[in-house]
Amino acid sequence: MTKIKGTIEERLTKLGIVLPQASDPAANYANYVFSSGLLFVSGKGPAAKVKGKLGREFSTEEGYQFARQAGVKVLAVLRNALGDLENVKQVVKVQGFVNADPLFEEHHKVLNGFSDLMLEVFGDKGLHARSVLGANSLRGQLPVIVESVFEVAMDGRLPSAAAKGSSISIY
Repeated sequence: MTKIKGTIEERLTKLGIVLPQASDPAANYANYVFSSGLLFVSGKGPAAKVKGKLGREFSTEEGYQFARQAGVKVLAVLRNALGDLENVKQVVKVQGFVNADPLFEEHHKVLNGFSDLMLEVFGDKGLHARSVLGANSLRGQLPVIVESVFEVAMDGRLPSAAAKGSSISIY
């Protein structure tokens, strides 16, 4: 993988990524929660309204792209929460859920779509601990959902988006 130099916004531009507006939660939960310098981002799926299982309706390569799309949605939530992606100190933990046929064995390759994006965007700060689980079903029959945890620079204060009254939880 080639490292892309520059600021995070410059990296996104070089990657051809335009972040969408952060999606609203689909039920009674928060998009993100701050706790002790960590930002927990609720599970996100692919951008497209796709339904199906890996190993049945979708290939590993398509799953990789779905996980990458989920990563773009997570980046949008991060920018909304922090005001600036430069406030991410480290991608800490990623957990992926793959809606898969029982015989599917490439869950890890699917989640590489998310992991590779984090490394491309954040460089060394994008390296994270990770687990991936196969699921019998996911909400809306999405093929992939990824949840994530980030260490963020808060310097004893709320990130700029929180200061502007965004809906957050801080414990």
